[in-house]
Amino acid sequence: MAWTFRCSRTTSPGQLSTSPCRTTSSRSSPTMSCHASAASGPSTSTTISSLLRLSVAPQFLPRSLRVADLAANQVTEIFPLTFGEKPALRSVYLHNNQLSNAGLPPDAFHGSEAVVILSLSSNRLSYLPPSLPPSLERLHLQNNLISKVPRGALSRQTHLRELYLQHNQLTDSGLDATTFSKLHHLEYLDLSHNRLASVPAGLPRTLAVLHLGRNRIRGVEAARLRGARGLRYLLLQHNQLGATGLPAGALRPLRGLHTLHLYGNGLDRVPLALPRRLRALVLPHNHVTTLGARDLAGTPGLAELNLAYNRLVSARVHRRAFRPLRALRSLDLAGNLLTRLPGGLPGGLHTLRLQRNQLRALEPEPLAGLDQLRELSLAHNRLRVGDIGPGTWHELQALQVLDLSHNELSFVPPDLPEALEELHLQGNRISHVGPEAFLSTPRLRALFLRANRLHMTSIAPDAFLGLLHLSVVDTAGNPEQVLVRLPPTTPRQPRAGSPRARRGPAV
Repeated sequence: MAWTFRCSRTTSPGQLSTSPCRTTSSRSSPTMSCHASAASGPSTSTTISSLLRLSVAPQFLPRSLRVADLAANQVTEIFPLTFGEKPALRSVYLHNNQLSNAGLPPDAFHGSEAVVILSLSSNRLSYLPPSLPPSLERLHLQNNLISKVPRGALSRQTHLRELYLQHNQLTDSGLDATTFSKLHHLEYLDLSHNRLASVPAGLPRTLAVLHLGRNRIRGVEAARLRGARGLRYLLLQHNQLGATGLPAGALRPLRGLHTLHLYGNGLDRVPLALPRRLRALVLPHNHVTTLGARDLAGTPGLAELNLAYNRLVSARVHRRAFRPLRALRSLDLAGNLLTRLPGGLPGGLHTLRLQRNQLRALEPEPLAGLDQLRELSLAHNRLRVGDIGPGTWHELQALQVLDLSHNELSFVPPDLPEALEELHLQGNRISHVGPEAFLSTPRLRALFLRANRLHMTSIAPDAFLGLLHLSVVDTAGNPEQVLVRLPPTTPRQPRAGSPRARRGPAV
């Protein structure tokens, strides 16, 4: 018979129950909330509960124990036979307690060689505990006070696949070249929110995901990454790389790298000589001012490029900067200083974000050939209807979402794309919507007109005629309640003059 033991704070303080299950210790026995159940045979369970939390773990638990859950108590001490000598034990949950290294004996898991999941997160550990089960596959140690991984502490955990060490106090001196070198099955390593100044050495070849965000890393050396040739996702956001911390070719050993996150590093240009197979490059909140003709030529397979909230100006974005990116599907240039649309955009783009720039005009040429574009955001610019050239929307045959909110539009732009389903016009200067405003958009489903200059009768009675799919018309935040008349052929038919038809977030 196998047993599951639970003693976690999953019940409300006022919920009480009684049972014959009790545990004792050499100290005065704390009152606790426990649940033990058999995993075979007729279902049996015993429970005792109280308002207090455990401060000391049970000294003895059944030898056939399979799952032990002591999470969210106040446990400060574990005994050798609490989890030791349990050959069937598979999972141990001790997160959200008060455990320090002194409260975790060296032989805490002796004779328990089948444990695959161990959660010690959110405790008070100052170094990685020794003598952890060699069978571990997932180890949670995040949110502790760990500043050091003793040499050899992970030398026996050769089956470990996931290791979580984020939100600790690790420095370079707390790790060495052997710390992770024996983890021959490690796929996921999270070292974010520590105090590391460099990429750890000795990373295993099997590693697929490496989180190093929010450390103090000033430089990346190719030599530190040669062992991790299987790395697919590298997250280096919010470090201190600056202009020189990522030299050309530093990531070249990572030939299979799929995604690189570098936002918030003070970079002044796109890093050179990146892995050729890179698919996603995330660079927002840096200091990039220039895009040259060849800056992106080394990564022709990019599908996602995020350069939002940098310092790009139109005069320093080469007309051929994006031309090599034939596989590009998502381009984010929001929050820059662009005054015009960049040229040479790849024809396969699905999403283009240009909100919060300084665009003053739209011309057909930069959008020519974007017949696969589905979402275009131009919000928070300085566009007026007269600055949108004739035929600007002509080739956007697949466009479904268009965001023109928070510009300086005085009426609905004409000749919008036929495939359009969602149109954002909130925060403009629109005071009138004529009967022909939406003749070119028969598939429109949602229209946002809030915070304009509309009055009760500003929308023509026939403005929505033929819009069979229209279900949302948002006119809130205008000077007056706006009368909205949906055509009788639509699925929803509010009467003219009803509150729902006049004004509201959805009509």
